[in-house]
Amino acid sequence: MNVHESALPWTSDLRVRLDELLDEHRAMLHDSLDGLTEEEARRSLVPSRTTLLGLVKHVTYVEHVWFDQALTGRTLRDLGAPPTPDRSFILSKTDTIETVRAAYAAACAKSRRLVADLALDEEVTGRGPRALWAIYAHMLRELAQHCGHADILREQVLAGRE
Repeated sequence: MNVHESALPWTSDLRVRLDELLDEHRAMLHDSLDGLTEEEARRSLVPSRTTLLGLVKHVTYVEHVWFDQALTGRTLRDLGAPPTPDRSFILSKTDTIETVRAAYAAACAKSRRLVADLALDEEVTGRGPRALWAIYAHMLRELAQHCGHADILREQVLAGRE
């Protein structure tokens, strides 16, 4: 199966479908690190701080901001998240494929728990008032964009093996 083909059947339930799409994109980002060495995952191929491992670390930050903070109102400091999106790409020496993936999985699981009992039209106020559907839309845009980045970076990394 192509990585971009859904393994899940389509549904007419909007909430179920949005949850499926979020999880598909989350899985694509997680899986972008499959089979890579630590060096390959950290390889810098563009002028920015964007690396495959950095992308997964960044989307962990995005989950914290757009689900945890937006729903709970907790500060980035309270969440243990970097103060800015740009800083969320910075890798520490202790960041590994395993630790970054584990942090991402934990953030995604927490996001799912936080929204489980909320309706799409319910207003949340942690980052200013907005409907939950708006957060879903923003997250889908964000994850889709970073999936594209990851596809290109992974292609470049794998091409460098030849």
